[in-house]
Amino acid sequence: MSISALEDNKPSQNQQDDFAQLLTSRRSVRAFLPDPVDPELMRKLFTLATSAPSNCNSQPWLTHVVSGASRDAMSEALMHTVGEGEHVLDFPYDGKYSGVYRERQLEVGLMLYKALGVTREDKAGKRQAFLRNLEFFDAPHVAFIFMPDWADIREAVDVGMYAQNLMLSLHAHGIASCPQTILGYNADVVREQLEIESSQKLLFGISFGYADMSRPENQILPSRASLSESTQFYA
Repeated sequence: MSISALEDNKPSQNQQDDFAQLLTSRRSVRAFLPDPVDPELMRKLFTLATSAPSNCNSQPWLTHVVSGASRDAMSEALMHTVGEGEHVLDFPYDGKYSGVYRERQLEVGLMLYKALGVTREDKAGKRQAFLRNLEFFDAPHVAFIFMPDWADIREAVDVGMYAQNLMLSLHAHGIASCPQTILGYNADVVREQLEIESSQKLLFGISFGYADMSRPENQILPSRASLSESTQFYA
């Protein structure tokens, strides 16, 4: 494509502003309405997500979406395994943040507990908040994101770009989502429920549907680090 053609395709100011609003307004939602997403719309949005870039155009994402009875069965299976501490991860995760990363983790955790009315001493409340993850926060749909067993860190980066495409596509159509690392904590049981081979390795899941904005956990707004904390420019 020529430079002049690229200039002709330059987004308008309104399009640029709309895109900025789309990016900055996306949030991880932790309470959903039961209303399902129209299947044809769902197929459209998952198709849009596949426009993500990938190394050598390998497109290493493998996605399995559960709804209805399959969604309920998956939740029950995860409750009885991950919910009881039975972990089988394809990609080990120790969750050990430190320094400013730990501070950010604690900040959002405290915000969530405060919204839910859970105190530091409330072990039962913390347990229930944890199990909400395995209920998919009542979302009617969940996408489990896999990649082939030959894939490694480079391909996981590609899958991350696909997942961001997916969540932004959902958000642009008024559909909320929540990426959940914990949905990859027992890959064996997820594969068993989906009846797929071990050649597909599970990374994480994304719960999605229409947000229940009446719930206090959807009112929290985690802070964002300043640009200078993450980005350096060189001339």
